[in-house]
Amino acid sequence: MRKKSDRERIHNYPVTITWTGDLGTGTSAYNAYSRGYVIGGDRKPAIPGSADPVFRGERSRWNPEELLVASLSACHQLWVLHLCAYAGIIVTGYVDHAEGTMTESADGGGGFTRVLLRPHVTVAYGTSVERATEIHHEAHAKCFISNSVNFPVDVEPRIYVAPKDGVRPVPEDDDLA
Repeated sequence: MRKKSDRERIHNYPVTITWTGDLGTGTSAYNAYSRGYVIGGDRKPAIPGSADPVFRGERSRWNPEELLVASLSACHQLWVLHLCAYAGIIVTGYVDHAEGTMTESADGGGGFTRVLLRPHVTVAYGTSVERATEIHHEAHAKCFISNSVNFPVDVEPRIYVAPKDGVRPVPEDDDLA
């Protein structure tokens, strides 16, 4: 990281993407190669990636669209945790079931039209649900990734207060209906 001024700092994020999909004839035909790749970085675990299965990708690997949604969700979560820590709000559980919507145009291009974040957050007994909800709006305004995209990112937080005698876990997927 280097400083641009007293108020602004520049951060760089080098990433290496290595295509792993040469099946012997390279891209000699549309169906002659795999869409597989590996995301690597500075001594971090590799992330196997591929295209969305609709575009001949592998379902078992993360696709760029999922990674974009995950980046938005993770950035929001990290800001919420940070702001809660400073506000004295104790978070004991956090799960986000985020979803992105992409529209494909007739020419094969397209783009995201919306991402919806649905964080379900458990806070300690005695926490103000109203204040915990407000923090989500503050986090949304600060999220670096959300501030970098050209489509709406909506946030629908649900706050759960743990009982006085213990920590209630964040609801399972079945409880989110």
